[in-house]
Amino acid sequence: MKTKKILSAVVLTLGFAFASNAQKTVMVGGAAMYPNKNIIENAVNSKDHTTLVAAVKAADLVETLQGKGPFTVFAPTNEAFNKLPKGTVENLLKPENKKMLQTILTYHVVAGKMNSSDIAKAIKDGKGKTTFKTVSGGTLTAWMSGKDLYISDENGNKSKVTIADVNQSNGVIHVVDAVLLPKK
Repeated sequence: MKTKKILSAVVLTLGFAFASNAQKTVMVGGAAMYPNKNIIENAVNSKDHTTLVAAVKAADLVETLQGKGPFTVFAPTNEAFNKLPKGTVENLLKPENKKMLQTILTYHVVAGKMNSSDIAKAIKDGKGKTTFKTVSGGTLTAWMSGKDLYISDENGNKSKVTIADVNQSNGVIHVVDAVLLPKK
């Protein structure tokens, strides 16, 4: 009887811990990102990701990122897009550049759900860095500087993860401060 009570208490405690963790929201761009909503449902509410959302729509990737996944998305902010040379974003949003835009956006997506602790473990196992194959077929490299997580593209450009572990129903988002570009 005593074992049954202890077991019940453990199950109840784990249940509460899981429920509270599952309901945890993260604020991004002034909006709550709910773990029970998909990547698109959350991203459209972030005032820091309006350029990314416009690009995803222009590239016809909304349905994909609303799909089952899971996906790990390194999501550039509006400020990240603003760091690109003047006119780049406007040019990419043109219908004739849709394929290029799709390639750039899917370069920010890795199949599977990798939270920051998974990435940190892979970096440790890789003796200071790890690489990921992107949905577009390119490679991203993850590494740490102090406690900061960085992602580098194939051209050597680096992007800092400014908000990690924004859980979604179909994956996880890590907010980054620079747009990553595949090799041409």
